[in-house]
Amino acid sequence: MSDPFNLAEGLAEKKQQHLYRKRLEVQSPQGSEIKVEGRDYLNFCSNDYLGLANHPDLVQSFKDAANRYGVGSGASHLINGHSSAHQNLELELAEFTGRDRALLFSTGYMANLGVISALCGRNDAVFEDRLNHASLIDAALLSRATLKRYRHNDCAHLEETLRHTKGNRKLVVTDGVFSMDGDLAPVPELASVTQQHQAWLMVDDAHGIGFLGAKGSGTLEQFNLPQQEVPILMGTLGKALGTFGAFIAGSEELIETLIQNARTYIYTTALPPAVAAATRTSLGLIKTEPWRRQHLAELISTFRSGAERIGLNLMPSLTPIQPLHVGDAKQAIEISEELRRAGFLISAIRPPTVPEGTSRLRITLTAGHTDQHIAALLEALDKACSNRNLSANL
Repeated sequence: MSDPFNLAEGLAEKKQQHLYRKRLEVQSPQGSEIKVEGRDYLNFCSNDYLGLANHPDLVQSFKDAANRYGVGSGASHLINGHSSAHQNLELELAEFTGRDRALLFSTGYMANLGVISALCGRNDAVFEDRLNHASLIDAALLSRATLKRYRHNDCAHLEETLRHTKGNRKLVVTDGVFSMDGDLAPVPELASVTQQHQAWLMVDDAHGIGFLGAKGSGTLEQFNLPQQEVPILMGTLGKALGTFGAFIAGSEELIETLIQNARTYIYTTALPPAVAAATRTSLGLIKTEPWRRQHLAELISTFRSGAERIGLNLMPSLTPIQPLHVGDAKQAIEISEELRRAGFLISAIRPPTVPEGTSRLRITLTAGHTDQHIAALLEALDKACSNRNLSANL
């Protein structure tokens, strides 16, 4: 068969550049210890930050709700797929995040595409941090608004860009916690700049919800920023909350606008009600078990102190995402594979997920890890990284 799209050539090129990706077949529930393709590993590449993905209470809630509602929701929210499980979860998410209302989406990608394309069009402008998640960049492009990208966490550059860019509506968009670097956006400063230019600020808090803040409601709680200063909040349910899906939280008018105009909400089947029910249980555990966040914060401190002692220059991050900069994609793969042979599962992150020349090991810690796990990880990293000059200087 002819190949007019040159697919085979493109795949071969990816392999030659050490950018080819392969899936792993996981044969156990998510956890700090995981079985992959017949072998047990210590898992340091999961986003299950609070260790809730296989919590027995969530599993039981899911089972009970499946018995009550069945498996599939059957239709979109606007037909007859919006159950009381969805409705109750939206109410609880709004209360948890301190926003007027919340709206469920099937994935974080769909939430980002939905909100940006519903609010912005050809005569508008979207301003994004250069290290924003791919879904945010895609959302701005698909909206057909003018897309301007400012230097990472550089509020002065954002202010200059806002000042020189025309647009009927101006939307500034940032990750709360950057998924590949683990650092926080300077959200208070961003909020101030956007207000000065009559713009709105949107924060994608996929990696902050559940961990940051006194009660775990994320980056905006960490900075004590109300809805008036950050009108649009996106959060995901499949990371610290341990389930699946996403939500947008904001004003009554924002949520009603999305219900009417967000194509990724209108034209897709609703989440299974059992997922919504399990997520409500997850929210309850986050409220009643603050020890999970406290333990995770202690593990982060222990890991960073240990890495410093053995001379590993981690990128600056006080979140569960602890990247070790390698630079070369081939070397990142080699270290990841050496760690895997030693029984540690850690992903090598390469372009286009991160900029060229900044390949890294993305080490993630969870509340399911122990001090013994951290000690074993540090020993393995010391061995794998010896004789390699690994620097955090990007």
